[in-house]
Amino acid sequence: MKHHPDDLIMLFNDLFRDQWRTILVRGGEEPEYIPARDENDVHRVIFAHGYFASALHEVSHWCIAGEKRRQLYDYGYWYCADGRTETEQAAFEQVEVKPQALEWLFSAAAGVPFTISIDNLSGGGASDEASFRASVACQARDYLARGLPQRARLFLDTLLIFYNRRAVFDLQLFKA
Repeated sequence: MKHHPDDLIMLFNDLFRDQWRTILVRGGEEPEYIPARDENDVHRVIFAHGYFASALHEVSHWCIAGEKRRQLYDYGYWYCADGRTETEQAAFEQVEVKPQALEWLFSAAAGVPFTISIDNLSGGGASDEASFRASVACQARDYLARGLPQRARLFLDTLLIFYNRRAVFDLQLFKA
């Protein structure tokens, strides 16, 4: 099956536009989250370059963000661009464990490969790549064992149905 980001846009928007006033939007260079300006507007989860994986990653961030964070531009988080120091990279990896674990689950549900994102190509790379990979895998297994956040569960179930992957999803091992 061909995986097209327009399918993710349709699925996400059908699920979340009405109840959470949020839409998924294909963007340009950088992903971002733009909260609604007022009660007549919608929140926008914007993914980069029209990439399928970027859409899954940005949806993952949205699924984790609480009500207050969803009222803030980019959920109120700092972002230090590529070229981070080791300390900055360690902080980046710490906050990326949960969204990347969800992205891994969403990727498996859609039947596409998942690639850990260190996102520091011109810096020193990962602070501890093996540990980061293990933490993401552990969090993915924990989500499967203990349950996902509500919006993440809805999106995962929708992906499993759309891509007809429910029968094989539980066979995913999520190893580091």
